[in-house]
Amino acid sequence: MCHPIKLSLVIERFGQETWDKLSSVAGVQGTFMTYGVYDDILTLRLVQEACSMLDVSSEVVLKLFGEHFFTFCKQAGYDTMLKTLGGNLTEFIENLDALHSYLALSYQEMNAPSFRVEKTEDGNMLLHYYSDRKGLYHIVPGIMEAVARELFNSKVTMVVLKQSEEDERTGKKEHVVFLVLQSDQAGSTRHPTCILCDCFQEVTLRRMRERCVSLAGRRSGWDLVRTVVLLGKGSRQCTFSPCYPDKLWMEEETFCDAFPFHIVFDEDLKVKQTGVKIQKFIPGLQTGDTRLDKYFTITHPQVTFTIESIRKFINSQFVLKSHRDKDTTLKLRGQMLWMGSLRCMLFLCSPKLRSLQELQDGGLNLADLAHHDATRDLVLLNQQRLAEMELTNQLERKKEELRILSCHLEAEKKKTEALLYAMLPRHVANQLKEGKTVEAGEFEVCNILFSDVVTFTNICAACEPIHIVHMLNSMYSKFDRLTNVHDVYKVETIGDAYMVVGGVPVPRESHACRVANFALGMRTAAREVTNPVTDKPIQIRVGIHTGPVLAGVVGQKMPRYCLFGDTVNTASRMESHGVPDHIQLSPTTYSVLMDTGFDLRERGQIDVKGKGQMTTYFLFGNLRASEEIIMGRSLIVIGKLSTQVHVNVYNNNNDYN
Repeated sequence: MCHPIKLSLVIERFGQETWDKLSSVAGVQGTFMTYGVYDDILTLRLVQEACSMLDVSSEVVLKLFGEHFFTFCKQAGYDTMLKTLGGNLTEFIENLDALHSYLALSYQEMNAPSFRVEKTEDGNMLLHYYSDRKGLYHIVPGIMEAVARELFNSKVTMVVLKQSEEDERTGKKEHVVFLVLQSDQAGSTRHPTCILCDCFQEVTLRRMRERCVSLAGRRSGWDLVRTVVLLGKGSRQCTFSPCYPDKLWMEEETFCDAFPFHIVFDEDLKVKQTGVKIQKFIPGLQTGDTRLDKYFTITHPQVTFTIESIRKFINSQFVLKSHRDKDTTLKLRGQMLWMGSLRCMLFLCSPKLRSLQELQDGGLNLADLAHHDATRDLVLLNQQRLAEMELTNQLERKKEELRILSCHLEAEKKKTEALLYAMLPRHVANQLKEGKTVEAGEFEVCNILFSDVVTFTNICAACEPIHIVHMLNSMYSKFDRLTNVHDVYKVETIGDAYMVVGGVPVPRESHACRVANFALGMRTAAREVTNPVTDKPIQIRVGIHTGPVLAGVVGQKMPRYCLFGDTVNTASRMESHGVPDHIQLSPTTYSVLMDTGFDLRERGQIDVKGKGQMTTYFLFGNLRASEEIIMGRSLIVIGKLSTQVHVNVYNNNNDYN
């Protein structure tokens, strides 16, 4: 139960992102089952990582957890149960072990701490805390301060007086002693019923005193005065004094029948008296002065089987377990009562049972339980509760499976969207996802780029297909990264041909400069890829043309965003009539770039298929931008550390050119 509370605390106080980071660093899962069992190592790891992440001490983290623990229990529906544990803080603490015993019915693997209250001679309260877990005692002040504040309208300050380890049967047990200083909250108010009673008594006293004055000197008047005085004393007295009989009006046989599982033993653990049913299951107890520890061992609290240890935990609920001398094992749960005049201990108990199956496995039936024993009702009610708990566990498991499937679905959805956005422009893909029809659009001016690999046919003839795939994949991965750097759109790749457009589908004033910078970057990137035949850098041809174009989505089964128009044909001719390792520009592209800082040189007139004679130009570089900027990277050297950082070469739509 602690781990779901930790999750709730971090998310409520610090947010989901903090919990995701904390669980990732601590190496624990992101969610927890309510009735799940988790290793204590996870608890300590979460505490350590939380301290490191928040830069606070473990004392602060654990105390904060204790406060939230109480709040979480109230919100989880345990508020009524907590309010009925006791009328004050002392009674509340004394009944905590009983509450833990009840909760163990639901949380079977729960290893709860134990609490013991001690009153000092000066009236202060000492709280003894025992736990098998080390280093978690700072949770206690957080819980107790919240309990005192919320349930008893008081302020509590707790100081650690002693911290030690005690050797118990199960090994080392942490023992911490707290000094509890309790005071009323400022401005606290009394209950309306108390105020009403005080008013009634005050009016009664006033009237009777007035009558006393008028009857002064008479005997009956003095009787009335005595009554007033006694009434006044009674109004100030708030304590209750029980009345005990001179003798116990119950026969021994009746007591043994009414409490069929009780045991009375002395300081030497010798059995003096037992109930009739426990004699039936353990006949050895009928023998006089037999030692109780011969047949039973204490399983809760985890203490040695001595009178001294039992009296130390006298306010705790005890569980005794019979030794395995036969197939069935009897567990007894109840209260230890010290009888000082007899120097004996009374263990008033009943079988510890969770279900009808345990009743049957223990060789018991409902008739063996006393009619006044609440265990009868507990077994029947808990039988239904166990079924509900199993349904709750199944629901939580299905919920967790659904959450995991949702995460996987979201991841696959992102992959699908990434693939879709790689095939189509983002706004076009979003329209298709919404079931809308994407109308074709005409763009008055754009820049189209084509590139291909020089002697690609010869390379294919001389190499294994897998080598060609590796070469193209390496080269196209570099080109794809550059499209993000310069914000241009990759239309398609066919074989060794790579097609890019600027100004489509989103018009931009700087589209010509972006495509030109991209061309320079892809030429440099191609040189980083090795020709599998010659082991020399790959050479590409690049052609760019500027003009109008018609763009739209074509196809339904596998839709593609295609460009149509003479601009596409001319750009393709610029590439096919180009020179290896050069970027060829059409006259229209040259006119756009001529005053933007690029290194442009005239090639001269060439015969272009389908176009006739054209004067073309070569793009050699950008005089205003370095190669690192063109490639979208910068070199940062910190000591011996060297990293590449991708940077956007266009800030606020201003070009580095």
